[in-house]
Order: sequence, then C-alpha cells, then structure tokens
Amino acid sequence: MYPTDPQEAVARWLQDVVIGLNLCPFARKPFLSNAVRIHVVDAQAEVLILEALRAELAFLTAHPELETTLIVLTQALGDFLQYNDFLHFIEDWLWQNEYEGVYQVASFHPHYCFADTAADDVENFTNRAPFPLLHILREDSLEELLARYPDADEIPFNNIRRLKQLSQEQLRGLFPYISQP
Repeated sequence: MYPTDPQEAVARWLQDVVIGLNLCPFARKPFLSNAVRIHVVDAQAEVLILEALRAELAFLTAHPELETTLIVLTQALGDFLQYNDFLHFIEDWLWQNEYEGVYQVASFHPHYCFADTAADDVENFTNRAPFPLLHILREDSLEELLARYPDADEIPFNNIRRLKQLSQEQLRGLFPYISQP
C-alpha cells in the first residue's frame, strides 16, 4: 500500500522512482545523508504558497548543510496548467527578489505534461510525483554537479528510454497514485 502521509509518499517516490530508476543521478547522496528536506504545505492560496517558498528559501540559506527542499503542495495547484502558470510567476518572483542564480525551482506534478506530448505519453512520468512539488535547488551545487557529470545533457533522454523499458505493470507499481498510460 502506498503511503497516504504526504511526506512519506514523497520520500517513497524519491526512493523508488527518482533514486530507484536513477532519474536524477545526483539525488542518492543528499537523500542518504539526510540533506533533503521535505516540507508539506497545506495552503490553498497562491499568496500563502509564495510565503512558504520565501520562508523555505530563508531556511535553506540558514542551513547550508541541507542541499535541497521539496515543498509538497497538498491542497493547491492540482490542475497542471494552473501549476505551470504559477511556476512562471515563481521564476519572475525569484528574479525580482534577487534569488536568480542562487536558487532555482524544478517542477514535478501528478499530471505533468511536457509541451507537444499527449497526457498519457510515458515521458511525462519523468516529472510526475504524488503531489505538486516545488523542488528548490541550490544553483552553485547544481552547476558543480553538472560540470563533473559526463553527458549531463543526455539525462532527460536516458530517463525517457528507461521509462519506456518498463511494463505497464511496473509503471502502475511505481506510480499507483496517478492515471496510467
């Protein structure tokens, strides 16, 4: 049975999907060293989500031992298009508040859908998670990792190939909380 607790569900997704399938070759080390924070936000209003983001950026700045935070949105932005629009707003907000180049926000959503793909295309599963997430990354750490990783540009293509190798049963086992292709 998949965990119903949002924090546990996201931790399980990290273990089984992100690390288990090696979708992010950089995730294992910080996860195993407890340098990944999973912060649940139950707010619905975008202004409150933005305040939670601001607080989390301050928290990360004050805690350099943490590598990253996943903000789990349990009550808001369930519609992917609304979520995607909010991400564009966040990018502008980061720039306006002088966080650009310091932090970036990566996106994961239960209904993630890349442009020019059908909703049930398996490649969308590379960015699907149990809840809408705002994944805060430290830019300097990311740049350092990418500089040392051979063929970093190939990571998304490798992930798509890896997911296409899975059977429907395997996909259902890894993503029981979302509609299947």
